[in-house]
Amino acid sequence: MTVTERGQLASARRVVVKIGSSSISGDGAARIDALVEALAEAHARGTEVVLVSSGAIATALPFLDLDGRPDDLATQQAAAAVGQNVLMWRYQTSLDRFHLLAGQVLLTAGDLENPTHRSNARRAMERLLGLRILPIVNENDTVATHEIRFGDNDRLAALVAGLIGADALVLLSDIESLYTRPPGDPQARPIDRVEFGDDLSGYTFGSVVVNSVGTGGAATKASAARLAADSGVGVLVTSADLVSQALSGAEIGTWFAPNPDSTGRWPQTGPIRSRPRG
Repeated sequence: MTVTERGQLASARRVVVKIGSSSISGDGAARIDALVEALAEAHARGTEVVLVSSGAIATALPFLDLDGRPDDLATQQAAAAVGQNVLMWRYQTSLDRFHLLAGQVLLTAGDLENPTHRSNARRAMERLLGLRILPIVNENDTVATHEIRFGDNDRLAALVAGLIGADALVLLSDIESLYTRPPGDPQARPIDRVEFGDDLSGYTFGSVVVNSVGTGGAATKASAARLAADSGVGVLVTSADLVSQALSGAEIGTWFAPNPDSTGRWPQTGPIRSRPRG
């Protein structure tokens, strides 16, 4: 079905859910159980769910005795190799309660630019969903470089949603919705809905991360939401603590209405590669 309103999420055929590093690493690691429970509830209703999960590098930090996200590429890659293993173990341990199996999918920007790799990625995820397995997608930080990467997993999630023809995308954040200005500003107001084609230039989205483990922010979520909406995928931006309500169709968060004239499942707006991170 075409999800044009957030209230239809409970009956969606296929949904991509993205969660960030700050929500599931450090003190937020316990949130994985609540996230998995919400995904299992959606799965039980018959919804096919793909999870795009950041957090590999952040998860590895305490194991490598690092105080914060490393700056050099080699250490980032090493941390990703360690953290991805631990992160998948945490997800699978939580999924075991519901007799569900996870399947790991690691992608690079180059994979989605290459038609053969893109087709293979789509086919693999389609098969995982057909087997009622939960695909857990992350950027392949072990082989990615500063020059060739998505830049943040919000963008990756938007591209995956288009790739597999998802009905909706849920971008989970640390706050309940996007705001017209940074939430700490007394003039900030929550944004309930963004119609397709709305001009957002009057809003000030913060791009600074409030912790040392993530790479995104409200600006990247707004950008990714517009990208997905352009390919005909409705997008809900809300708090990770409200994921169960979000997938049940509650009137929460910020809803980006999809392009009513979209004809394709693959996003055609803009290049996949991000600018190098300085």
